[in-house]
Amino acid sequence: MKAEVIWLFIFVLLYWAYCIYWGVRGAMTAKTASDYFIAGRSISIWVFVLAATATSFSGWTFMGHPGLLYRDGFQYAYASFYAITIPFTGVMFLKRQWMLGKRFGFVTPGEMLSEYFRGDAIRLLVVVVALCFSVPYLGLQLRASGFLFNVLTDGLLSVDVGMWLLSAIVFLYVASGGLRAVAYVDTLQCILLAGGIVAIGMIALNAVGGWDKLNEGIAALASIDQKRTPDGYSHYIAIPGVIQFVSAGPKAVGGAWTGMMILTYMFALMGIHSAPAFSMWAFANKSPEPFAPQQVWASAFGIGFILFVFTAFQGLGGHMLGADLAFAEKFPELTNNVMGAGLGGKDLMQSAGKQGMLVPQLIHLMGDTAPWLVGLLAVCALAAMQSTGAAYMSTAGGMLTRDILKHFMMPNASHSVQKFWGRVGVGVIVVAALIVATYSSDALVLLGGLAVAFGFQMWPSLMSVCYFPWFTRQGITVGLFFGIIAVMCTETIGQSWFGITAWGRWPLTMHSAFWGIFFNLGAAILISAVTQNADDMKHKMKFHKFLQDHAGLSAEKRKLIPTAWILTLVWFFFGIGPGAVIGNTIFGNPNDAATWTFGMPSIWAWQILWWALGVFMMWFLAYKMEMSTVPSKEVKALVEDIGDLGEGKARLDLDKP
Repeated sequence: MKAEVIWLFIFVLLYWAYCIYWGVRGAMTAKTASDYFIAGRSISIWVFVLAATATSFSGWTFMGHPGLLYRDGFQYAYASFYAITIPFTGVMFLKRQWMLGKRFGFVTPGEMLSEYFRGDAIRLLVVVVALCFSVPYLGLQLRASGFLFNVLTDGLLSVDVGMWLLSAIVFLYVASGGLRAVAYVDTLQCILLAGGIVAIGMIALNAVGGWDKLNEGIAALASIDQKRTPDGYSHYIAIPGVIQFVSAGPKAVGGAWTGMMILTYMFALMGIHSAPAFSMWAFANKSPEPFAPQQVWASAFGIGFILFVFTAFQGLGGHMLGADLAFAEKFPELTNNVMGAGLGGKDLMQSAGKQGMLVPQLIHLMGDTAPWLVGLLAVCALAAMQSTGAAYMSTAGGMLTRDILKHFMMPNASHSVQKFWGRVGVGVIVVAALIVATYSSDALVLLGGLAVAFGFQMWPSLMSVCYFPWFTRQGITVGLFFGIIAVMCTETIGQSWFGITAWGRWPLTMHSAFWGIFFNLGAAILISAVTQNADDMKHKMKFHKFLQDHAGLSAEKRKLIPTAWILTLVWFFFGIGPGAVIGNTIFGNPNDAATWTFGMPSIWAWQILWWALGVFMMWFLAYKMEMSTVPSKEVKALVEDIGDLGEGKARLDLDKP
């Protein structure tokens, strides 16, 4: 057995020991259902900062993101802006959800929305969204972990065996310890995720030969690229315009990542913090104090810097390390062929795992000189994959228990019964994800495309409960239903399962999340306009009056609202929207490296500039506009846990002081 494989198992066992410790610790401290499902609303500031960051940026960030950057170049690197757009949703909604959860004792978003809208249909749809998000998303993460261990152990563990084995440990600590165990394990996983990406990026840059060699290689790569944008630029260093009137498929000229595709793809990833799981993360906090540092500094600044720098080293550097045979043949003086043997002499895109092989091969580069580092980096990748999956297992199990079993079947369920069925729910979700991942990987890919787009469909309901009481129960419920259908019809699943061929995946190079929210919000507005009810409005205004009393801005800060709107809209338009096309050429001609102002492609410099401006935007909203700071007035709880009221008792007394 190779030294790196031995080190791999050593680090995996140490990591598992840490996970199981927190599973046992969590089980011992979870005395009530609230303790188990939302950590007794006691997660501390730094635990949340690290745990929420780990949950936001999954194994996809670690394994998949560099591979797609290798394949599609810097036009895909705009996806790295999800370091800003994911927590942007948190800025919009987390603080206000925490306030409502603390005040009224909500444990799940289904409880919050059904109480606010006074209806159960929205509760059921929230559970549907949670399951449609959790099962495929978890399945993708688990299968990726099995694939990684198959590669790094030279086939000693098959993909399926590795996947089931690794999943067993995740199930044990999540099911036993609940969200508290997930949070404390996620703190370590965040450090491993970020540190691993940085380390692999430095390995790639060092193997390429340094910064100047990397940019020289990028210029050479662009010069031989056969895939050109309509303006004649290499698809590696330019986006193909604002929009294309085709689907984001083979017919797209110069790549699918148009300005509108980038913008709407960011909409989809904004669905991560609007997904039901993050509502439960909000409820689990001791106070909103961690929200701003997590959103601005840990995510937008920290992860953003890592993605725009070190992930770029990995993705573009791979072409100069033997993964791209055409490049190696044309520019042998710029190629350090350290990957050729690992890929069996094949081009990366013709290898069995295609772009998914890039990161495992970069990890393998240290096999001869530092085999211990191979094992450590493999555990970093494993931690990245499990960080998101664990949170969605825990929260989805909680929603199944609270919103289905307790609400409809066992209204007087005790705390111990709720915890038992919560663990059963975690098991059901894990087994469902593993079965799909094992026996129908094609279905897993189809379903995986739906996950984040489904999460984004929660925006109208969260907008209503946090800001706009005008929306009605009927409008939000029907809109959410239409949004789910529209997402499915504009994803691959619509063609494969439902035979919809009138348009392809992502029509007009616009992501399914956009089409979902277009029909979702449109239906919500139209139906709300004709279903207004004075009694319902009076009921909802009690929530909004509470929010206004505790989180309303001072007259001085209200003067800044137009500035906040302008700053946000400008950033979305030029940073990740149609205006991003300016970035192709503003800092130099993509076809002439001698004109590159900063010694790097114009598009890369443009992305780094708007990343910095995006961090400023997030700071302005989170801190200056107080959207993620501690409320001006103390929030006092009316009840500790809405589930303890019992179904036969009156609803919450919202007039109680």
